[in-house]
This record gives sequence, structure tokens and C-alpha cells, in this order.
Amino acid sequence: MEIWDVYNRFGRKTGEKHSSQDKFEPGQFYLVVHVCIFNAQGQLLIQKRQPWKKRWPNLWDVSAAGRAQAGEDSAAAAERETLEELGLKIDLSNERPYFTMHFEAGFDDYYLIEREVELNQLTLQPEEVEAVRWADKAEVLKMVSNGEFIDYFFIEPLFNMLHHRGSMRTP
Repeated sequence: MEIWDVYNRFGRKTGEKHSSQDKFEPGQFYLVVHVCIFNAQGQLLIQKRQPWKKRWPNLWDVSAAGRAQAGEDSAAAAERETLEELGLKIDLSNERPYFTMHFEAGFDDYYLIEREVELNQLTLQPEEVEAVRWADKAEVLKMVSNGEFIDYFFIEPLFNMLHHRGSMRTP
């Protein structure tokens, strides 16, 4: 059973904790993290979710994702999820999320990183991940269109964001 910190609407921890069996009440929120690993060719490392997963079974997804556990900050949760799901150790101690999306029940921090990763060096978490592969923007967009990839509305711009911080184009 996992334990999660409860956040207020401003993204600050309230000091309360919830187990994975507890229901979040209105005004209580939790933190989710997503890690998007790109290679130098601009391809995204994607993972296929296991068929028995409750949410989005059999669909392809970004590199790693999950809820932050109690006591973790966003970067620590992203590092842990990447290690658990892919067997890949990353260091985000000097990174901030590229962006945060708000959803009805919480906050979702997105980390975009560039790494050269050999797929045969990964250790996939059998409970969560069926397969991994590299895919370029065109492939991912086709997969979304075919209903094979989770339909993030911002997936196309995600490929352009890796080397840009903020909303302004820099020369």
C-alpha cells in the first residue's frame, strides 16, 4: 500500500497523508510526475503499459510516470519512477520540471531530459511495463491517431520543448 502526501490547491503539502485506499476529498490534491527521455535524434523513449493496468492498458506512454510518495519531492519521485519502471538511474537534483499541468485531483510535473539509452540495458518492471522503444514525433502522432498511445493533447509540442525553457522563443 502506497502513502501519498496531500497538497492544497496551491501545490503546498498540507501535512496530511493518504493511503492508496483512501479517497481524496474536494480541496485535497496529489502529485504525479512524468519523465520524457529523448535521444540526440529527437526520439522519445516510450513504454507500453501492461494489459492488466487499470488505467490505459495496452497503450504506449511517455518514458516513465507515477504518483509521488509521501516525503518525496517532485524530482525524487521522477527519479524513483524511472528507476522502478525502466531500471534507469537518472539524477534530477539540479532540474526543475519543464512544466506542470493541473488536473482535477492534483498536479502533474513533466521532466524532459536528453539521454542516450541502450534499450537492452534497461530492466523493465514486469508489473507495469510490457515493452519500450524509441519513436520520433511522426510515429508518436500516428500512434495517438490510431488509439495506440495515450492522447496527451500537448504531445506534438512536447517534442519541440526539450531545448526551450519558458514560453518565449530565444534567438
